[in-house]
This record gives sequence, C-alpha cells and structure tokens, in this order.
Amino acid sequence: KQRFVTWKNKSEQILIFFCSTIIVFTLHPLNTSGLHTCLQCTCLGSSVYCDDAKQERIPPLPKATTHFYARYNKISKVHKSDFSRMNKLKKIDLTSNQISELDKDSFIDLPALEELVLRENQVSLLPPLPDSMTLIDASHNKLSSRGIQREAFKAMSNLQYLYLADNHIDYIPVPLPDSLRSLHLQNNNIQMIHEDTFCNLKDHNYLRNALEDIRLDGNPVNLSKIPQAYICLPRIPIGGLV
Repeated sequence: KQRFVTWKNKSEQILIFFCSTIIVFTLHPLNTSGLHTCLQCTCLGSSVYCDDAKQERIPPLPKATTHFYARYNKISKVHKSDFSRMNKLKKIDLTSNQISELDKDSFIDLPALEELVLRENQVSLLPPLPDSMTLIDASHNKLSSRGIQREAFKAMSNLQYLYLADNHIDYIPVPLPDSLRSLHLQNNNIQMIHEDTFCNLKDHNYLRNALEDIRLDGNPVNLSKIPQAYICLPRIPIGGLV
C-alpha cells in the first residue's frame, strides 16, 4: 500500500510538471529555448523576469517577449545574437550586472524597443540605439563623451528621459530632441555649457517647455556664467552657481 501511495504521488508530480510545461509553452510557443528560460526564470504573459538568478549571460528568450528584466546578475557582455529577431521587445532592464562590453548591433535592430536600463554596470561605450527610444538609463557606468556616438539622440523624437549620471562625460551630448523631459548628468566632468546647448539662438521665440528637469550638480561648471543659455527653459538647471 505504501508503494502504491508513493507511486501515485510521483505520478501526480509528473502530471503537474507536464501540465505546467504545456501552459508555459502555450504562452510562449515560438521556441523551445525560450521555454527552458521560462522554467529557469519567471514568465508572466509577455514579460520575462530573471532577476537575481545568477545568470552569466542573456538567456534565450521567447520571441513574444515584450519586457525583459535581468537585474542583479553576473552578465558581463551583451551579444548581438542575444536579442536577434526580438521584434516585440519594448523594454530591457539589465541593472546591476558586470557588463563591460556590448556588441555594436546589440539593440539597433529592435524596432519596438522603447526603454533601455543599463545602470550600475561597467559600460564605457554606448552602442547605437533605435529611434523609437523613450527612456535611456546608463547611469553609474564608465561612459565618457568618446563612448557616446556623435548626435546619438538627435533622431529620437520620442525620447523623454535620458539618465547619464555618475559617469566620466565631458560635455552635454547635443543635439537633444525637443521631446526630452528629464536630463540627468550629475556627477560627471562637464566644464562648459554653450548658449545653444538647450536653446535656439536663431529663433528667440523658441521654447523648450518639456525639459523641466535638468541636473548638472556635481560637475565643475558654473551655471551663473551663461544665464542666456537657459532663456528657453521653464526652469534653471540644478547645479553650481559659483
């Protein structure tokens, strides 16, 4: 009788596991490697959560993934193949890993990508990003101005939040799109702001109403020396005035 009970319990466990696998696969039917990730991590709808999972690289994702979180892991590199053909992916959050290298084409071919969070890593080179971006957070890295492409954000007409605080940036990465609402560059090495950094010198009626949050504190720049640089802004940037 005891043997029968044990076998029955094991049969129930196998049946539950099999049914769970079918459910996950139904939610993410596009590749078996993505199914394996859903058994390792947590898949809820089209979101994949791999936080604090001791991951050393980006796991294979279901093709239907729209939001991917892999915070507090040991990932050191992002390969182009990691997000290949992920046409629905809208958000990637890789906060607090050990990322020091990103392939040049890691993100540029993601047509739906809107939010990228790379804060608290060791990134020194920000690769090209799609024009669909609304939020970029690369704070607390090793980024210098050389590590940001020239006019990297110019064509991002929907970009609202740009966070590059606590890096080694020497100047503000202009031009900035009119859609920008928040710019965080505190604790860098910015020493100069030009009259046309934020405003249009050729159009005295130009107003940048959206950009209400600019942080430049912790930089060796005296904001009071160039008051005309802020005439188009709704608020003066936060930073040193002496």
